[in-house]
Amino acid sequence: MTERPSAEALIAVAQPPAAGDDVALADLTREELIALVESHQEHGIRISFSGKDNARGLSRRVRPRVTREIKRYGAGEEGQRAVNLLLEGDNLQAMATLYKLRGQVDMIITDPPYNTGNDWRYNDKWENDPNDPGVGEFVSADDGARHTKWMRFMYPRLHMMKSMLRPGGVLAICIDHRELFRLGQLLDELFKQENRIAVINWEKSYSPRSDKTHVSAATEYVLVYAKDESRARTGLLPRTDVMDARYRSPDGDPRLWKGADASGGKGVDNQSMIYAIQSPFTGELFYPPDGNCWRTAQRTLLKWLQEWGVAYQLKQLDDDARRAAVVGVDLADMATAKGIVVKGSVAAARKAAQSSLDAGVWPQIFFGQDGQGRPQLKRYLEDVKQGKVVTTWWADDDYDEPLALGSVSWAHEQSGHTQTGVDELDAIVGKGHNFKTVKPQKLITKLAQIWCPPGGLIVDPFAGSGTTGHAVLQLNAVSGANRRFALIEQGRPERGDSYARSLTADRLQRAVTGNWIAGSMDPLHGGFAFKVLDRKVDAPALLSMEREEMTDTVIASHFDATRRRGLGLCRMPIEDYEYLVAKNTEDDGFFLVWGGADANTDFTEDVYEAIAEEAERAGLKPSYHVYARLYLFQSASVIFYQIPDRILRDFGLDLRGEPFSDE
Repeated sequence: MTERPSAEALIAVAQPPAAGDDVALADLTREELIALVESHQEHGIRISFSGKDNARGLSRRVRPRVTREIKRYGAGEEGQRAVNLLLEGDNLQAMATLYKLRGQVDMIITDPPYNTGNDWRYNDKWENDPNDPGVGEFVSADDGARHTKWMRFMYPRLHMMKSMLRPGGVLAICIDHRELFRLGQLLDELFKQENRIAVINWEKSYSPRSDKTHVSAATEYVLVYAKDESRARTGLLPRTDVMDARYRSPDGDPRLWKGADASGGKGVDNQSMIYAIQSPFTGELFYPPDGNCWRTAQRTLLKWLQEWGVAYQLKQLDDDARRAAVVGVDLADMATAKGIVVKGSVAAARKAAQSSLDAGVWPQIFFGQDGQGRPQLKRYLEDVKQGKVVTTWWADDDYDEPLALGSVSWAHEQSGHTQTGVDELDAIVGKGHNFKTVKPQKLITKLAQIWCPPGGLIVDPFAGSGTTGHAVLQLNAVSGANRRFALIEQGRPERGDSYARSLTADRLQRAVTGNWIAGSMDPLHGGFAFKVLDRKVDAPALLSMEREEMTDTVIASHFDATRRRGLGLCRMPIEDYEYLVAKNTEDDGFFLVWGGADANTDFTEDVYEAIAEEAERAGLKPSYHVYARLYLFQSASVIFYQIPDRILRDFGLDLRGEPFSDE
């Protein structure tokens, strides 16, 4: 069989395929065909690096793994452990194993290696076999290929992250200046430039350092991309007392308010909202600022202006040239609109308006506190959204809606700084953890507040010290939300130093219990399961499992696309039941008919009767979800899952073309 040409090879040709290429095109995957089509369109710049074509296919060649739970590294009751997950192992293999979360993740927050030299490992064997168990060698700062290796390392992982996000999901990925531009290009290509929500600039250090020849690096970045910008939602940050203190009542209005701009929006799209408003105090005609329009309907403004005790009218003015200048269009292209002007003399209007100004409780449109300014609107505190809009700078101004979100600068008071993260970790687990660049919890908390809904799921494929999990637990405790997390961490197993066990799990356990090294803190409650990646998933591996391992595999693989609550099933005490192994949040029981490869593996009538008895004893209702090798007894109250087919499918393996073995 001849080797098929890669998508990169076809793209490089940049010519319509000839007749002889039909077979090759038919062999391409859907992803490769999309890449080929996009390459012939105006779709922005595509980054190129050695080994990219191979890196593109790694995410499809990686194999999911069987997972095994180690209870002593988890925390909480069984129901709480089913909600959150800490998974130990290579993150590419781990994300493949978490296939049931594909398209279900609300947000990914992660902090990959920054390629600073000797801070991450690369295994050359991954270029041919992403399932190779080796962790690789440290990539030194003087390795001439370290940037290329970093992109080969990141490309399949970013591809996998995108596939895990739901349509409106958001990726927030931390980076510093070393790989900022390369990472940005990778994300522009994978997520598309139009889905870039923000480039956040946060202050990692508030004291300038003298270790640089030119400019001290005091900031790092968070690149924020949506899977589909039109479906993503950017939330509000909590309001502060300082923000609310800006609302007063200088006119004696019983409701607190502050002045707001009466104009806004795009004037070119709303030409009928561009017209003159005459001040009842000075007689001056006011127009919106260039490019803008009035933000309130004309009939409403007319009503508010008349509340000054002044008669107003709509009148056609000879001001089309003035209005066209506001929009910046030719006079011939300008739509017509009547102005709102005083009916009668300005002197009479001034007398009536001044009387209303002195009396207090002014109308909702006013002209400054002395009547001599531009039109403004009263914005009432009770009408303002109970939150702070995310804007291009973290000011305290309130807006109806965020019009755009571009580059954002966060001072350390708003995001915390690197030393804050280290100090937090010292207080929780003690010194000696050797983490020098810990992300502050405040930074991660803000990201989660803005882009993960209160009941959403957050995944962190580079969990490190567990800041993301801790931030989720803390945010839930403070806000009453029920966000969930799935963390992945490998650490340095070749040194017997698994960060997942010695640091990440330790931190999360202490956060849950409140048992900090620095002293007792309020427990955050909640919980998480700790699991490790084991052997690769294929049919022979599944059919050779003992019962306990098969139980772990069923619980890890099962998912129901109609239910998104929790990361998995709640395990039942195996010593109490012969078949019952788990239940879901609706109290449906899950039963495993598996005594090992050479024992009973079939669902029969006798097994059904035993299952019904166990379900009644456990207080579970039909239907019964049954995993077994063969379905020899049929019942309307049973939902049957065949081993190994259903498990393989739930791990994302194609039953039609996957041989379920490396051979």
